[in-house]
Amino acid sequence: MSASAPRPARAPRGLLRMPADGSGSLWLRLLALCSVASAAGVLLTAIVAGMLDGGLGMLSVLCGGALVMVFFAISLLAGHYVGRNNPSGAIGLMVALYFVKVVVFGVALLILGAPAWLHGRWFVTAAVVAVILWQIAELYGFSRARLLVFHAPEQARDDRTDREEGR
Repeated sequence: MSASAPRPARAPRGLLRMPADGSGSLWLRLLALCSVASAAGVLLTAIVAGMLDGGLGMLSVLCGGALVMVFFAISLLAGHYVGRNNPSGAIGLMVALYFVKVVVFGVALLILGAPAWLHGRWFVTAAVVAVILWQIAELYGFSRARLLVFHAPEQARDDRTDREEGR
């Protein structure tokens, strides 16, 4: 390979690898990648909370992290199920679900309130850690995905070929 020749593009590795037949789901791969990243950060935060504030601090971290992970996982699962039949509608559904989840979560917090044992500082810290790591993993996953941006229908392709050949 000469110095001036372009390097071939690298295929996605690990959790982002697509099966050769194209049957893999971007949404499920993103769910796995994001879950692993967030869970690792939440577990590290739980260890620190356990050392500083004991078991209740650790439990607060696990609850905060789990809540965020479930919150985001619902959207990716919806994207997976809707994306199989309507890929362009998956993003719209995810946006709509986001607003519904925010409202439901807000109402639940207002009605239920926080339990007495919950360490608010650790709960929020875990939620922030989970959100940041989830978003980083999701951005990384989308940047490595090979998405079809435009698909010309067969008829348009045939018409263009006819014009180019002068028919």
